[in-house]
Amino acid sequence: MIDGLFKRHIDPLWEGLARPVARVMTANQVTLAGLLLVALLSLAFVYHGSTLWFGITLLFAFSADSLDGAVARLRGESSHFGGYLDAMVDRYQELFVLAAVAQTTGHWAAAFAVLSGAYLTSYAKARTAIEMPVSNTDWPDLFERQERIIFLCLLLIVNGVAGARIDPYVDFMGAGLWLMAVLCHVTALQRFWRARGLLKRFNAARRGDG
Repeated sequence: MIDGLFKRHIDPLWEGLARPVARVMTANQVTLAGLLLVALLSLAFVYHGSTLWFGITLLFAFSADSLDGAVARLRGESSHFGGYLDAMVDRYQELFVLAAVAQTTGHWAAAFAVLSGAYLTSYAKARTAIEMPVSNTDWPDLFERQERIIFLCLLLIVNGVAGARIDPYVDFMGAGLWLMAVLCHVTALQRFWRARGLLKRFNAARRGDG
């Protein structure tokens, strides 16, 4: 939702930050570097176990990951493969992060619920695009990737700072992950409902043309 509603305001900010990077790296190199960074941070989290530091470092890693699109525009390298690579890397980043969270905290079921909801949200739009042409920006749904990243990073940070102090008998991290899972699946269903309307109108228009 954030990316869809504020993209035209956010993109110039990223382009300003990306100018030094664009002089030395291609957009695809930035994308792959972001994947490597997130993978290393996830492995480090399994070792040190601090949700506070994992959340803080992930915020910087995912911010750097957002530079690839800006680098592509600055270098004139925007391509269909670049967009495809970015989408695949995004899915692997979420997989690495949630696997690390599950391994370290033991919340495997909640992490699986989050990951499945995130993948279904992505698939809902991708599958619609197979059936009909769709806009890549006109899907301002509730809990897209940007919202998931922000929520998870803040959850990790708050858990590290104050989780045990809120209530020693409440599993703050587990409750946050289950809330995130609900929001992910609500968004997947929101996209299903949107796709239903789009596909019905598309079929009606095609029958009218016929």
